[in-house]
Formats: sequence, structure tokens, C-alpha cells
Amino acid sequence: MLRHPGIDPVAVSLGPLKVHWYGLMYLLGFGAGWGLGVLRARRPGSGWRSQEVGDVLFYIVLGVILGGRLGYVLFYNLPYYLSHPLEVFYVWTGGMSFHGGLLGVIVAMALYGRHTRRGFWAVADFVAPLVPLGLGAGRIGNFINQELWGKVTDLPWGVVFQTGGPLPRHPSQLYEAFLEGVVLFALLWWYSARPRAAGRVSGLFLAGYGLARFLVEFVREPDPQLGYLAWGWVTMGQLLSLPMLGFGLWLLWRPVRRAG
Repeated sequence: MLRHPGIDPVAVSLGPLKVHWYGLMYLLGFGAGWGLGVLRARRPGSGWRSQEVGDVLFYIVLGVILGGRLGYVLFYNLPYYLSHPLEVFYVWTGGMSFHGGLLGVIVAMALYGRHTRRGFWAVADFVAPLVPLGLGAGRIGNFINQELWGKVTDLPWGVVFQTGGPLPRHPSQLYEAFLEGVVLFALLWWYSARPRAAGRVSGLFLAGYGLARFLVEFVREPDPQLGYLAWGWVTMGQLLSLPMLGFGLWLLWRPVRRAG
């Protein structure tokens, strides 16, 4: 059994200005995405210039923040935010939905693809390998905040969270950081090293994330305001991940038209 180190969620405090670890993890994720994007753009035949990475990242940042926050409000805690509308803007306290962020990023990539006349899949397949390390950083932020912990466990690596009572729990945030961050990044970086048909890299991202999230939800405590949605085990995270998994597999296996 392990105990959470009790890290202060506030990393730096300068008078009234407080910089939270959760926000720093997002900055780290975006910084990693920019660096990886520059590396991808420099690959022979990438079709991208290094200077364009910052442009597409600007669109992605807006999509992540706006979509992630609105997704959490709509999917996970709408009654609360209807009663406390100003807290919709308190993003530094946590409360971001990956699935909402994904929808925001899809809109952002569609707008960028239209603006640059690249097409949606050209943008999406370039961006997909840049995302997982940012997801992993966000889960580390959840761990520091002692939120989204797992169910009670007797496994030796169970963690006692001050916010989760006296019993050890699955550190589900770290499971997700490893699967959605490290493992998914390694798969996508390897898979995208060779030219692939349009949508294939995006399909691997969607299927990989959908599968990882669906599995981890079995040991993750459901959001208390929602609980289980059906049969005593189906969670909102699983319900939202299934379409990702299905569509991702379709993108990976769909027939590709060949010229001529």
C-alpha cells in the first residue's frame, strides 16, 4: 500500500496569482506536441513546414480548452453548472472531458484544413501522434489533484488518496497516463513513420484510446454525480469511448481506393 505524496495542487503562488500543476501539465503537453510536430514536419516528404506547426497548434489549443470544458459541463455535471454558471470558466480547478476536447479538436482541424486547403485527414493524421503525451501529462495532473482515482483495491500498488478515504485505491490516473500517453504515443509514432492511407493514423489513435479508456474504466471510480449508467458497471467514459473504438477500427480496416 502506498500513500499519495500530498503534492500541493498550486505549483507557484505569487501574491494573488496562483499557478496550478494542472495548468502546467497542459502547457507541458502542448509544448511536447509542438516539439514533436516540428520533428514530424522535418521528415522527408511530410508535406509540412516547421513554421506551420505553431499555426495548427493554435487551433488545437482552442479546441482542447473550449471543447474539453464544455464537454465536461454537458456530459458529466450539467445540473451543477446550471446552478453555478460562473464556475464553467474555472478551468484551473480541473474538470475537463477528453471526449469533449476531442470534438473541439475535430472542429479545429476541420477549420484549419479548410483554411489551408489541406483536407481534414491530412491534418488529423499529422496531429494524431502529437496528442498522447499531452494526454499523459493531463492524467499526471489528475493524480496531483487527487481526482479521478480508482476503486478500492488490495493490490500492493494501491494508493491512499486523502480525497478518497482511508482505503487504498487503484491509481487509475497513472494507468491512463501509461496506456493513453506512453503506449499510445509509441504505437502512433512507429505506425506513422511510414506513409499510410488517409485516415489510418487517426484510426489507430481513436481505436487505441477508445480501448485503453474502456478497459481502465473497469477499475476507475465512476463520477459520483453520475454513477453507473447501466448493469452496475457501464460508465459515461465507456459509453463515449465505444463510438471512438468502432470508428477507429473502421478507419483502420476500410478498403482504400487505388488510382486507375
